Amino acid sequence: MINRSTIEKLIEMKLVGMADAFRHQLSDPHMNKVAFEDRFGMMVDIEYTRRKNNRLDRLIKNAEFDQADANIMDIDYNSGRRLNRDLIMRLATCEYIADNRNIFISGATGSGKTYLGCAFGMEACKQYYKTKYVRLPDFLIDLEYARSNGTYKKVMSKYTNPIVLIIDEWLLTKPTESQIVDIFELLHHRRKKSSTIICSQYRHQGWYEQLSGDENPLADAILDRIVHDAYKIHIEPIDPEKDISMRQLYGLDQSASE
Repeated sequence: MINRSTIEKLIEMKLVGMADAFRHQLSDPHMNKVAFEDRFGMMVDIEYTRRKNNRLDRLIKNAEFDQADANIMDIDYNSGRRLNRDLIMRLATCEYIADNRNIFISGATGSGKTYLGCAFGMEACKQYYKTKYVRLPDFLIDLEYARSNGTYKKVMSKYTNPIVLIIDEWLLTKPTESQIVDIFELLHHRRKKSSTIICSQYRHQGWYEQLSGDENPLADAILDRIVHDAYKIHIEPIDPEKDISMRQLYGLDQSASE
């Protein structure tokens, strides 16, 4: 009766891992020979691990990665793309996050930008950094809708608060004046307190014109907030014979198997 009451109390306190471990110890006669301190330590370790795993699962789920299976260790360096393995492995340690630095990933369609960006995001989650993935077009639509229903500040905070923000399809099309203001506000509030990973078909030298260049003073202001402290990865083909889409390589292109 006492043991059952103890288990019920553990569950009520949401110490489910400890409750399960306690049940296991009660059913294992060999545990009678183990010292109390060791048995208690085992239960605490199980509960600690359960909570860490649950926290990681929540971070990954809330990040809403486009490619949730992306993994730094699965990157193929022999696929006909020029990739700096040393830089990628260095960035995988997440040291850039502690320094509030950014990452730019550029390359043609199908070169693996999104996969690499999500892989960096996964590593950030593993170190328990709040991470968020979004396509720039979806971000702009989200803010446009929020502006019309009075939730602009709340929605903007959804993107300014994460320690790591992955923005995909960056400047794929030229944004409008109001959209440029939204981009500026986002990057201004993230500056020097978080890290932004930008995936784009254009190298950063082409972003000025996409932001309307000399016609919009915010173009300089936006680039000033992200360019100078960014690590830059440009994915380009080096072997035409091996130049296959990364969507196909990682099994993301459903048409390739039809």
